[in-house]
Amino acid sequence: MKKFCALLLLVLVSGAFVPADAQAVPSLDSIKSQEELTQTITALDKQLFDAYNTCNIEKLGTLVTDDLEFYHDKTGLAVGKQPFLDAIKKNICGKVTRELIPGSLEVYPLHGYGAVEIGLHRFRHPGDSDVGEAKFVQLWQYKNGAWKISRVISYDHGGAK
Repeated sequence: MKKFCALLLLVLVSGAFVPADAQAVPSLDSIKSQEELTQTITALDKQLFDAYNTCNIEKLGTLVTDDLEFYHDKTGLAVGKQPFLDAIKKNICGKVTRELIPGSLEVYPLHGYGAVEIGLHRFRHPGDSDVGEAKFVQLWQYKNGAWKISRVISYDHGGAK
């Protein structure tokens, strides 16, 4: 029993235990290369859109700032976390899924702030052959120990190319 307790203590102290809601990605100040930054933002993009695709509103809420600004070429500007989450619940859940188009992701550092993510994504309507694509720009802010999206521009929505 003592060995088990010692092992458990070692795991907890070493940081190997990650709470279920933790992002499990490096902090901004620990990232030392472009490759590490790209890996981090790629992992965050996956977390964000896994939550989007499965309608995990609680997880989505942990990945955006309270003052989120979302610019969309078809619907205009939406400001705030709650309007974003409400729109996902109303318009996306069970109706649309998103996938990143392989090879399209670009990531650039924003000194003292976080990173900018640029890419192309594809949207599918379950049970429908229609596929749409769009370009996007997302600003990831690292603040208070967490990465969150603060600004999104989603544009050039159209049919798959």
